[in-house]
Amino acid sequence: MSSDQFKVLLCDDSMLVRKQLREIITDAGVKTVFEASNGQEALLIIKEHKPDVMFLDIIMPVMNGIETLKEIRKNNLKITVIMISSSGTQTHLKTALEEGAYDFIQKPWKETQITTILDRIRHEGGF
Repeated sequence: MSSDQFKVLLCDDSMLVRKQLREIITDAGVKTVFEASNGQEALLIIKEHKPDVMFLDIIMPVMNGIETLKEIRKNNLKITVIMISSSGTQTHLKTALEEGAYDFIQKPWKETQITTILDRIRHEGGF
């Protein structure tokens, strides 16, 4: 799969955060980017569009990131999940990794953190 077929889902209740992430990810060559403002929306997008990677905020209304990650794993949905949060407590980090998150990024992030993770996933997945 080439990088123009690589699909990314951004799930954060902040439109500004999604916009910033979208810019970094599209500048890195990803053409298909989906957005969700909570975990419930994200699950619908995952089932319909099957993105390869998801950047998932922890603190959100309706369904938070940890609950969303648990649903993804419970339903065996094939997606690489990177947790992002400004309230990255050790408990959140530990829970996210135990539930199968690929990595964890603390807000505010550096652009290189996002691109490095994308490059690593593309390399490992043969994208």
